[in-house]
Amino acid sequence: MTLTEKIVGVLAILAFILITGVAKADEQKTITPQEFVSNVAEVPGKLVTFIGSEVEKTKEYQAKSWADMKTKWPFTMFKGKSDVTQD
Repeated sequence: MTLTEKIVGVLAILAFILITGVAKADEQKTITPQEFVSNVAEVPGKLVTFIGSEVEKTKEYQAKSWADMKTKWPFTMFKGKSDVTQD
């Protein structure tokens, strides 16, 4: 590598660093103390809602999974049609 190739390489790297470092958001939003307090106060309600929805999704998935497993379980071929204890 010659000196000019090294200089061009360094300049290219420097230009890349400067270009990527300049990208910033247009507006710097500041949050007021009232907004902060209201956001913190909303967290417990949002958390309860989120956990409740996750529990419901898990119950639905488990019900579907268990129903699916009952039809695919390898020992079901030995079970007669009259045995309804597992339904």
